[in-house]
Amino acid sequence: MVPAEVFLTFILLLSIFLGFELINKVPATLHTPLMSGANAISGITLVGAVGLVGAVDDPDLSKWLGVAAVAFASINVVGGYLVTDRMLAMFKKKEG
Repeated sequence: MVPAEVFLTFILLLSIFLGFELINKVPATLHTPLMSGANAISGITLVGAVGLVGAVDDPDLSKWLGVAAVAFASINVVGGYLVTDRMLAMFKKKEG
């Protein structure tokens, strides 16, 4: 039987490889819409992180990791919406 650490390491390396290959195949015109959508999905991560921080009984490492997850997910969500707003502003007609 394969230890769980080996299996999880394999999954991590496979996801890194597949993610790298997929991102390299995306044309430049689709990069911004896809990334803004992916950043919006981080909102789900944010909700999960907030829920886990509130449910943790151990006040030490788990709580700090949860707070870090909330902070990073918040940065990603805000950045995604700012990129989307900037992208949509490119398609507005200029007055003049």
